[in-house]
Amino acid sequence: MGRLTALLTTLVVASVVIYGAMFVVPGDPASLLVGGSKPNPEALAAIRRQFHLDEPFWQSYLRWLGGAVRGDFGTSLVYRSPVADLIAARALTTLLLVAYAAIVIIVAGVGLGLLAGWKERRAGAVITVATTVMMGAPTFVMAVVFVAVFATGLGWFPVFGAGSGLADRLWHLTLPAFALAFSWIAYVAQMTRASVREELRSEHVDTARGRGVPERSILRRHVLRNASGPILTVSGLTVAGLFAGTAVAEQAFGINGVGALLVQSAAKQDLAIVQAISLVLVVAFVMVNMLVDVANALLDPRATRRTAG
Repeated sequence: MGRLTALLTTLVVASVVIYGAMFVVPGDPASLLVGGSKPNPEALAAIRRQFHLDEPFWQSYLRWLGGAVRGDFGTSLVYRSPVADLIAARALTTLLLVAYAAIVIIVAGVGLGLLAGWKERRAGAVITVATTVMMGAPTFVMAVVFVAVFATGLGWFPVFGAGSGLADRLWHLTLPAFALAFSWIAYVAQMTRASVREELRSEHVDTARGRGVPERSILRRHVLRNASGPILTVSGLTVAGLFAGTAVAEQAFGINGVGALLVQSAAKQDLAIVQAISLVLVVAFVMVNMLVDVANALLDPRATRRTAG
């Protein structure tokens, strides 16, 4: 219950910050919502009435939050369309990109981390050095490298767009997903390696080895079972962080997703869209963390009882 309260508090505080940002920056909030143009006073007054900016802050905030809960984020004054429709039209592409990158991260990151932790000598050293280098490679750099090598050079993958149909979309999203996942793979691998090595040094593993239990059984029954909690937690945090990183990958590969819409709307000062997407990203982050907590509780109920105590 305490964890749920903390997550709900995070959502409320984030929503206040997101909505209140336009009242903090210099200038008239109504002018910000216009998106950089200079309307006449009558138009500004109409915008204030439309977005309830003529009301007290908390009243207008609660009205905005109530609409957001219902999926109504108002109308974009730049695109002249409902904000919810603009986001919904691009949401599937972004969700596919995040899911694709998450699978790559979990499979490659956990696999490399297990190998590095289990084989501490040559293989472990090579993987550790490689993942350390990978952690310093930002998404936009890897996007340029992947395009130059696998799209332009070898011609294996398309350079631009998200494709149509599931198979074609996955094909178009391969390079963006790997560019988005690249540094996160290293992060998950490093954390997995640390968890595995810690379990390998534990007393129950020494006891199992003393009884003659095969190494594979020790890895499966003793090491992985006890290391699964930290690995799941770091994997969940990684997946949650992907939502914020999609903007870079989508812009680099010309993908018309929610992240690219956020960047374009920020450049056009379309504050209604920026507010809506920012709130959606916070909700996605909180929901992923909540699912990780539930999964951890199912894996190890004792940890939940200890936290509650």
